[in-house]
Parts: sequence; structure tokens; C-alpha cells
Amino acid sequence: MSRVLLLDVVGLTPRALASMPNLRALGDSGRTVGLETILPAVTCSVQSTILTGTMPREHGIVGNGWHFRDLGEPLLWRQHNRLVQGEKIWETARRRSPGFTATNVGWWYAMGATTDVTVTPRPIYHADGRKSPDAYVRPESLHDELTGAFGEFPLFQYWGPTASLASTEWIINATRGLLSGRFGPAASDLVMAYLPHLDYDLQRFGPTAPEADRAAAALDRALVPLIEDARAEGYTIVALSEYGIENADRPVDINRMLRREGLLEVYVQQGKEQLDPWTSRAFAVADHQVAHVYVPDSADIPRVADLLRGLEGVDEVLDREAQARYDLDHERSGELVVVAEPGAWFTYYYWLDDDRAPEFARGVDIHRKPGYDPAELFWNPADRLAKAKAAANLVKKKLGLRYAMSTVPLDPSCVRGTHGRLPDSTQDAPVLISSDATLLDDADDSIAAVDVRDLVLSALGSRAKVT
Repeated sequence: MSRVLLLDVVGLTPRALASMPNLRALGDSGRTVGLETILPAVTCSVQSTILTGTMPREHGIVGNGWHFRDLGEPLLWRQHNRLVQGEKIWETARRRSPGFTATNVGWWYAMGATTDVTVTPRPIYHADGRKSPDAYVRPESLHDELTGAFGEFPLFQYWGPTASLASTEWIINATRGLLSGRFGPAASDLVMAYLPHLDYDLQRFGPTAPEADRAAAALDRALVPLIEDARAEGYTIVALSEYGIENADRPVDINRMLRREGLLEVYVQQGKEQLDPWTSRAFAVADHQVAHVYVPDSADIPRVADLLRGLEGVDEVLDREAQARYDLDHERSGELVVVAEPGAWFTYYYWLDDDRAPEFARGVDIHRKPGYDPAELFWNPADRLAKAKAAANLVKKKLGLRYAMSTVPLDPSCVRGTHGRLPDSTQDAPVLISSDATLLDDADDSIAAVDVRDLVLSALGSRAKVT
């Protein structure tokens, strides 16, 4: 059985590859094709399709989050692997070849997964409300090996206004150590690594900005040692992206529209408004260019659908029947799914007065916000002291004092890149690179995301049909 290094290079597109000579060379010695992504083209949904070989209708990951109806709460960025319904690629390989091993460094839904080695970001949540960088690592002894060699996982460079190459470099270094067998158990048959760096500046500045070219070139340089190690260890390398990022210029306040129409309700605590999902007749879980709209009373669906169709920036409004065209008709999906027009994207904002915005709105708080917030990548330009305040708060943290990081702008116009809808341009569409060209003998110019699982199984030597 062969071994495979599966790299998720977020935001990898033909446009980005123009600044990445080392990844281009990998494709030149093997083959590069387009990757036909899915709707929604977001991290958790596409990764789950790649790893199960099924669509959201079957694996249930309808976005980076959704409204958990049994809990009555919209929740994003959960981490338990049991949320992904269906057999994962390493489970299929292990069933066919007892003794098969797998390592996951950073792919989502890692906690509780049946991989042999797992490394994923997981902060320490202190009793006094502070948050410290750390990672969830199995086997447990591997945690101290990795942090001893590379330092604590750089959580604040993984997301937020200080997100940078440092987090991706940590993942690359950990992957190199695991791939070579220098850390942990013997090197696995399948090693998976998630490399998020392009996500940052492509969303901050857009894919056509010079900052995007520089980010692509920096990531390409950082990848060289990992590619060299993988080749030396005899790994087939498969590098892909879940989505491409397109230019963004139109934030769409979908929840504010629903509130003005009397459909979305809030409740108030200490003068701040919180979304009330228990009594709202309609609200949206915004996720980049796709939003799941939950409408508890079916009698309200026609009116809500009409309102959404009339909202500037909306391209499609999908009821259950229309969702089936995209294999998105799962019970976790909203009664309506809304897709933005090119260049438009959905905010989660539901308050009508910024003075009434909840405390978490001005912080990096991916788990409490009832929707995705790309403004978390920015310092608030309206607050000239935002960076200084953040530095002061870090001093408080080191002293063990409580603090609140209020750095995020409430004006979303700073966001210049987005994704989620199916791509309109091949230049900004995702690609797949294989160091072994024969794996793509049956492909024309592209491969469907749902077929990547079989390609990797073929690379591993498991050529039997998926059952």
C-alpha cells in the first residue's frame, strides 16, 4: 500500500498558483486539474464531502454551522467528529486493510475522530473567562513533544486581526515531524494537513490585490521543506482547496431585513441585544455567501421567500425542492437557503443600532456569534488605539487579570474577499494537484469534490469500488 500526504491549501486557485512556483512544479511533474466544489463552498461542508465521498444531503454538514433545532441555538465551528455522518476515508481504508493508520493535523471535526494521531487547535478556557492558546492532541504524550519542539500552537495567528503565516508554519512543522516519525508513533499511511494562510489576506484584500500575491508566495516558500520530506519518505502528494475566494464589495444585512419586517426577535441584557432564536419567526445563520434561513412555521415560508428574493444582493432562494438540486436538502438545512450574488456576502448582524450590539460583536468570538464574521480579521479602523488596547490586554492576561478584546469593527465594508457560492470564474475556482499524474488518468480538466475520496483511496492502493 502506498502512502499519501493530503494537503488542504485553503484558497488555492489558478490565480494564486501564479505566485507559487513550487506548487506549480509539483503539478508540472504530476498533474493539476480544477476541483468542482459544492454548495456551500465553505470549509466544513467541502472537507466533509472530500472525506466521506458524499454530499451534504448525506453527511449532514450543511455549512460551517447551522441552527441546532434540538438545542434551540445557532452554533458554528463545532469540533466533534460525530457530527459528520458517514464513513470517513481512513475508516474505509482501515476496513479494507487492517492496520492502516491515519494522521490529521488541522482538518475540521477532528475531536473524537478515529484517526490514530490528531492535532487540532483547541484553546484553554480558564475559569475566569480568559482564553489561552493550545491544541487538542492525541496520543496525549504527543502534546508535550510538539509544543516542546515548536512552542504553543499560535492560536492568535490562526484567526483574528493578527492571523498570519505563523500558524500555518506551526502546522507544517508538526506535519513534517509526524510524517518522518520523528514525533509520535510510526509515520501514518495517510497524513492530512490543513494550511489556512491564504484565507487571511485574500479575505482582507481580495484575490487580485498585491497582498494576495505576497501571501501565496510566502506560503509556497514555507511548503518547500514539507514537499521535500514527503517525497523523501515516498509519499504521494495530493494538494487541493475547498474553494476559491472572489472579490467582495457588497455586505448584505439579511437578519436586519428580517427584523425590520417583524420576523426576527431579540431579547435584551444589560442594554445589549441578543438574538432570540426561540421566538423568531425567521432568522438567518449567515455563512459567507450562503445563509440558512430558519422558518419554524411553514405558513410563513412563502412570505419570507418573497422578502428574500426582493433583498438586494440575493441571487437564489432555495426551498427544500430547490435545495435537492444541490444535494443540500438535509434536515439541518434551513427551510430556505439563500445564495448571494457575485461580490455580495451575508453579515450575521441583527441589531439596528450599534450601541445595542452585543459585547461579542466587537471581539473575536467564533462560537458565540450566530453567523460567520470576516470582520474579525481586522483591527477596528474607527479606534486608533485598538492595537494599543490589545497589547495592554495581553499584559493583563499575563498577570492573570480578566480583560475583553474589543478590536473588531462593526462596519463590514473592510472585507474584500468572500466565498461560498459556486465559482463564476475558473481563475478563482479551486484546484487539485497530484504528484502522481496517473491518479488523474480518467479526469478531463477537473474532478468533482465528491470523487476525491476515491482518488485518495486509489493512491493508497485501495482500488476497489467504494461500498
